[in-house]
Amino acid sequence: DHSKEAFDKIKKDFENFATKLEIKDVRFIPISALNGDNIVDRSENMDWYDGSTLMHLLENIHIGSDQNHVDCRFPVQYVVRPQSAEYPDYRGYAGRIEGGVFKPGDDVTILPSGFTSKVKSIDTFDGEVGQAFSPMSVCITLEDDIDISRGDMIVRENNKPTIEQDIDLMICWMNEKKMMLRGKYTIRHTSQTARCIIKEVKYKMDINTLHRIEEEKEIGLNDIGRISIRTTKPLFFDSYRRNRNTGSVILVDEATNETVAAGMII
Repeated sequence: DHSKEAFDKIKKDFENFATKLEIKDVRFIPISALNGDNIVDRSENMDWYDGSTLMHLLENIHIGSDQNHVDCRFPVQYVVRPQSAEYPDYRGYAGRIEGGVFKPGDDVTILPSGFTSKVKSIDTFDGEVGQAFSPMSVCITLEDDIDISRGDMIVRENNKPTIEQDIDLMICWMNEKKMMLRGKYTIRHTSQTARCIIKEVKYKMDINTLHRIEEEKEIGLNDIGRISIRTTKPLFFDSYRRNRNTGSVILVDEATNETVAAGMII
């Protein structure tokens, strides 16, 4: 019946639901897909609505970047040593930039060793570049010869990630075999691989109401819950909210090599 009261009720119900998801910017438009109300042209049946149409909103809304260009994060995937006549002393570190902007001359720290150096050059398939940012795949060379291997991370000296072995995760379980408390799994994070143990199940999430079920400790197929793990070596990470590239992990069954869960670091 195109009533304002019906729209306001739906809007209020969704706002109450969205607060649990911590969604900061939600826009509401009363539309009728059947009749085209407020899709392209303003509806004649809803004179109480003075906002934009759906098409106008989609064409003009600001879309924020899903990349973090503040915190410099470069997980090393491969050490490049051509040892050829053309490049006899070349030593580069290949990988994908997972955050921030790197430039030649930048002061950097290598984790986990803590050694410091400066960026000498940044090479790509198309040649050397003056700067590189997420999600570019590049090869970085440093001014100093430092022992760096796969799984190490190059960061800015004054902006380091969290370095911990005890980590809280929100996980989605994707395997028919239920998660085992105190069970051991392989964890993969950026270019690092380690082993971990499930220390605690803090709660399971009711996906219909988003309520926390703290008395439910069993997590099975398609369940979402918060858990605590401990890894065999420190991981270098940010919260998923800050950087989804360095804030996400997967858990792998050690016996079957199946991916059993995807997780977001809290």
